[in-house]
Amino acid sequence: MTNYREILRLKNLGLNNTQIAAGCSISRTTVLKVVQRAAECNISFNMTQELSDNELTKLLFPSENNKPAYTMPDYEYIHREMAKSGVTLTLLWLEYCDKCRDNQEMPYQFTQFKKYYRDFVVKTKATMHINRKPGEIMEVDWAGQTASIIDTDTGEIIPEYVFVAVLSYSAYAYVEAFASQNQESWITAHVNAYTYFQGVTRILVPDNLKTGVEKVSKSETVINKVYQEMAEHYQTAVIPARVRSPKDKATVEGSVGVISTWILASIRSQQFFSFKELNDIIKEKLKDFNNKPFQKKNGSRASLFLEERPFLLPLPQYSFEFATWKIATVGYNYHISVEHQNYSVPFEYIKQVVDVRITKNIVEIFFENNRICSHQRLYGRINRYSTTESHMPPDHQKYVKWNGERFRKWADKIGKNTAVVIESILTSNKVEQQGYKSCMALLKLSDKYSVSRLESACERALSYTPHPSFKNVQAILKSGQDKLIKDSSTNNSNASEYGITRGAEYYRGDDRC
Repeated sequence: MTNYREILRLKNLGLNNTQIAAGCSISRTTVLKVVQRAAECNISFNMTQELSDNELTKLLFPSENNKPAYTMPDYEYIHREMAKSGVTLTLLWLEYCDKCRDNQEMPYQFTQFKKYYRDFVVKTKATMHINRKPGEIMEVDWAGQTASIIDTDTGEIIPEYVFVAVLSYSAYAYVEAFASQNQESWITAHVNAYTYFQGVTRILVPDNLKTGVEKVSKSETVINKVYQEMAEHYQTAVIPARVRSPKDKATVEGSVGVISTWILASIRSQQFFSFKELNDIIKEKLKDFNNKPFQKKNGSRASLFLEERPFLLPLPQYSFEFATWKIATVGYNYHISVEHQNYSVPFEYIKQVVDVRITKNIVEIFFENNRICSHQRLYGRINRYSTTESHMPPDHQKYVKWNGERFRKWADKIGKNTAVVIESILTSNKVEQQGYKSCMALLKLSDKYSVSRLESACERALSYTPHPSFKNVQAILKSGQDKLIKDSSTNNSNASEYGITRGAEYYRGDDRC
């Protein structure tokens, strides 16, 4: 409570507002407010010596003394009512408000009502039995105790981690051993549990493991991306238990202890040499565990599960397929590299950072949470390419449409020698497509040098080698050797008719020849 008398005393001593605020451990705004109010009411420090604290407060701030008195709820009654099925704090607050208004009393607002109730629970350390609804919650966790198998090659004892899933209403359990607690094992365990229960609960309560929850704070909870994806596939909601609050998943915590005794402790002296052996015996023990009669009530977990099963949500048509997510940058060749394999992306996304979802069979590529393409996953030798033609720029698409038959037809229109050279290039490679670039370049020479010159150059090249290359033909055209073919053919025809003769020019002795 603000000491108004002390503020006025210090002011009377000549201290400034900052010094008074420091001396009374209050804000300067409060000091200024009190001093101004005292001046308005003509109250000096000397007058305060004859007044009590309450009288001084009434004189300075009479309105503050007219605050309504709130009625404290009966939290013992409220706590007892909360133990009843279907009763909520909201309902009890509304009843409390109605009662206060009937008695012309002032009720607390809902926020304050909840705060006082939390304080009551903490103060009395009261606990509350919560009746679960059938088909509402599945609680999951890793058991603290591990099983083991023996490596048949080395004899090494390998620890195996035990996953436990429990339906809160019936306490019907599912148990399975895994080699690790990684995300793939975590997701696979959930999928197998849903299959075992033949249905899905509306709420999934895990612990705050990194495989399920990325971040937990007072303001937000960030679910792991793959875990959230699985929850959406099964149309369930992930509500993690609060940090260091095992009572949030009391059913599975209790079942873990019983399972550790009933299943894991009972097989401690047995040796297993494979996962199948271990999980087969766990299934047998699990069946006995679920059918074991309750000690303090009638029935068993299995009999209660028969009542709960109709309330479970139906399984989706397909089981969830585990996927990993990676980040990649689209290269200038409009492909991304994922695990040493290459997948095409529409060329508009060159140099963009994309998210890649990888399953056993499919690679999906997302940009800003929108899927832009997908491919069948590649296996085998590294650096293979999966390319979709529509992902290419228009100029590249034109090139892809060419094939060996089109090159042959184009060459035939130019001439027989060009056709022979094209055929030679196409058949000289192990894969025909490897020669497409050279064929395109050779045939485009006709645009630069003319069709007749290209045909002549091919004829010249074939006179040198039966398998000329593009560079051979290009060199002939650049040097003009193709133009010498006609002259050479004319001289050859004269020689065939008259034999080898020197001609009149030779004997004339001039240099014109």
